Amino acid sequence: MNKTDVETIGSGTDNLLVGVAALVVLAGGIGFTFFSEYPLLARLGILIGGLVVGGAIAWFTVPGKRFLAFGQDAWEETRKVTWPTRDETVKTTGAVFAFVAVMALFLFVVDWLVEKGLYDLLLGWKR
Repeated sequence: MNKTDVETIGSGTDNLLVGVAALVVLAGGIGFTFFSEYPLLARLGILIGGLVVGGAIAWFTVPGKRFLAFGQDAWEETRKVTWPTRDETVKTTGAVFAFVAVMALFLFVVDWLVEKGLYDLLLGWKR
C-alpha cells in the first residue's frame, strides 16, 4: 500500500476546530438545561445559538465541507427517486392492513388452540 493512497481525516487545525465546534454545541445544550428558570424563548435562543455557532465553526473545516458535499449529493439523489402514486400507496397500505388482519386472526386461533390443548386436555383445568 502506497502512502499516498491513504486518505487523511484532516489537519490538526481541522481537528481542533471540529472539537471546538462540538464543545460549542455541547455548551448550547448544557445552557438550555442549566438555565431552566429563564423563559423558554431565551433557552431556545441559547440552544439554537450553540447549534448555529458550532455549525459555522465546523463549516470551515475539511470534514465540514465534505459533510456539506455529502448532504448536497444526498439531496440530488432524493430528487431522482420515483415516488409511488396515490393509487399505489393506497393499494400497498391496504395489502399491509389485510396481511396484519390475517396474521392477527391466525395468531388468535393458534393461541386459542394452545390454551385449550394445554389447559383443558393436558392439565385437565376447566374454566
